[in-house]
Amino acid sequence: MATRRTLVREISAEGTALHAGKTVHMVLSPASAGVGIVFRRADHDNAMVPARYDHVAETNLGTVIANADGVKIGVIEHLMAAVAGAGIDDMLVTIDGPEPPILDGDALSYFRLLEEAGTKEQSGLKSAIKVVKAVEVTIKDATIRLLPSETPEYSYELDYSNTKAIGRQSYTMTLSRESFAREIAPARTFGFVHELDYLKSIDRGHGASLENTLAIQGDEVLNKDLMRFPDEFVRHKILDAIGDMALAGAPLIARFEGIKSGHGTNNAVLRALFADPANYMTVDLT
Repeated sequence: MATRRTLVREISAEGTALHAGKTVHMVLSPASAGVGIVFRRADHDNAMVPARYDHVAETNLGTVIANADGVKIGVIEHLMAAVAGAGIDDMLVTIDGPEPPILDGDALSYFRLLEEAGTKEQSGLKSAIKVVKAVEVTIKDATIRLLPSETPEYSYELDYSNTKAIGRQSYTMTLSRESFAREIAPARTFGFVHELDYLKSIDRGHGASLENTLAIQGDEVLNKDLMRFPDEFVRHKILDAIGDMALAGAPLIARFEGIKSGHGTNNAVLRALFADPANYMTVDLT
């Protein structure tokens, strides 16, 4: 039977927060079996926030979790995707700001940190949430289906027909440590230059730059030299989905099918999944 995994040693990184624009110091630490993934705000009396779907407080421009006292941590999806890709069950994330640093705008930066720290098995069986009944949510023109599957699979259809820089893209992959590191983790986040003034007006996007975000202006990607895949945009949407599905509290065994979906629909489908115990079962991994 598979056992739970945590880090071998503590590791730290420093960088700019995507929305806050301030420098944030982050420490990733081993945690005891059964703790799960927990965030700690060092700048808020070490307030703790579990990385779970039922602690998601906001989904606009990133996934934000909060505790009962209202302490928030934003833009956790890239780090959580790396956690899922690396197969880590228990870890403490300490930050001294409102978000983890955005680093390169991908999940590979975090994945490499986790690899550098190393992972180890510890006591406690590793369980997973297996979807046994189809669950579907639709919000406006966005749809997600979680379907029964023997392996974690992700499929996504992206439609930005209003710009030739993206157009329509689709991608399907079976999630494993290797496929995540190779196909998904390197995909950077993206944004539209014409939205930047609006983001600044709502106090967001202060840390976005041409080094960490693929910037789209009209039909062009201004920093195309940073692109790692021709279809990097749809791959990043899968990256976000993997990170958001990691908030299930255990690995999710299902086929995820997303159409024009985002953080809001990602959280909604998890809430719909857990709203009915007939939708899933908990299984021990071998």
